[in-house]
Amino acid sequence: MPYFPTIYRYTADEATRDEVRPTHRDYLAGLTQQGRLAISGRYVDGDRGGALLIFVADSEAEARELSAQDPFVLAGLVEERTVREWQPMSGALRDQF
Repeated sequence: MPYFPTIYRYTADEATRDEVRPTHRDYLAGLTQQGRLAISGRYVDGDRGGALLIFVADSEAEARELSAQDPFVLAGLVEERTVREWQPMSGALRDQF
């Protein structure tokens, strides 16, 4: 199944992000259990931060829908999402994908 790295760029609303974070993490845990999320994590630098999530989906449209249902997105905390299909080719973790 294809992989879809998705980049989130957050809004400046850190207080609401902190409030919604437990629901966001529960959502991601559910996707992980379903085999729909390979890995995710936040960026630690930048003016507003953001995150990288790698979804496992049949199509870009499906990956976009998975991210559209993320509580951070639903709460308006993600001001920009970039989704692209990715094919792992080489590197130490290649066999993990």
